[in-house]
Amino acid sequence: MQFASIPGLPDIKENLVNAVKNNHLAHALLFYGPEGSASLTMALALSTFLFCENRKEDDSCGQCASCQRMSRLVLPDLNFAMPTISKSKEEDEEEEKSDLVASWRKFVLAHPYGNIHDFILFNGFEKKQLNISKAAAKNIIQTLSLKAFEGGFKVMMIWAPEYLHQNAANALLKILEEPQPKTIFMLITARPEQLLTTILSRTQKVMVRGFTDEEIQAHLVETGKADELTANQISMIADGSLREALRQVDQAEDHQVSQIREWFLDCFKSDFKSLFNKSDKFHKDSIEGQKSFLLTGMNVLREILLADADLKSLQRTRGADLEFIKNINSNVFKGQYMDTLYEAFNQAHYHLERNGNAKFIFTDLSMRLVLLMHKIS
Repeated sequence: MQFASIPGLPDIKENLVNAVKNNHLAHALLFYGPEGSASLTMALALSTFLFCENRKEDDSCGQCASCQRMSRLVLPDLNFAMPTISKSKEEDEEEEKSDLVASWRKFVLAHPYGNIHDFILFNGFEKKQLNISKAAAKNIIQTLSLKAFEGGFKVMMIWAPEYLHQNAANALLKILEEPQPKTIFMLITARPEQLLTTILSRTQKVMVRGFTDEEIQAHLVETGKADELTANQISMIADGSLREALRQVDQAEDHQVSQIREWFLDCFKSDFKSLFNKSDKFHKDSIEGQKSFLLTGMNVLREILLADADLKSLQRTRGADLEFIKNINSNVFKGQYMDTLYEAFNQAHYHLERNGNAKFIFTDLSMRLVLLMHKIS
């Protein structure tokens, strides 16, 4: 990964390059930005620049042995830590760690702008509780206690550090504050607010904003993924997320809005048999999938509110989904009770994050929708 392969963001690239040139690079960096931003790719591009044997003025050369190995993420002085499911058999720990890192490399190369939900699906971790354990933190400390294989920088990249178990986070505090010379920590997250303040205070923050519509559009056209008209349409829908833009290009179907449409219709008709069946299906989905479904529902509420306020220019919905928004606004909600609806969805999302029973949560939310729809109509 090179800086040149990341669309736009010239100011961030320049600041990182200058920090390396002037020997002002902090030993612990926190890359954070919204999902679909260049937080991970920017950290990888910086690592490539650090390891490059023939740096250019503003980027790595892309040709030397180190750059070639970085393109496959197999440089021995580049180390990774990421969330995984807890294991009880310690004797298999090393083999599992090796398998996970190999899988992680494949995931990053295939989905450089992917999020934690993509990672869960890629590894088959659905319905599992993820964390970065104290044992993983111990392994990080042991790894960084060794000298660099090639005598240069040693990078430890921790992806999704919000999954650090509290004991693991505490175990890393000392080495984060006083690492070995030429050791660089790079923490990458979309949720910095979930990190311990003791971790935050030991890192230099690198805020990576979402992409502009123009940056996404230019990237899609330059890489040959879409023509100019299609790229323009996708960039508006993507809302700053290159992950979403690439998903749209690949035409990976997202049925969640249509599922919301069916769910709302069942609530309107008081079709309890169908609603209970949907509760069963919801319960069987992954935790991230469940939360994503509720967030999609909240986005639908936003679109209904915009339709009611006649702010069509701000709406993101297109096609059949837009017709659904118009119909439900005209015939059901009519812009009323938005505060109540948002509160119900927020509460459901809150309880899911705290490991509440998904079936009960979805059933309760469905019944509240049924009652509210009948109250309005």
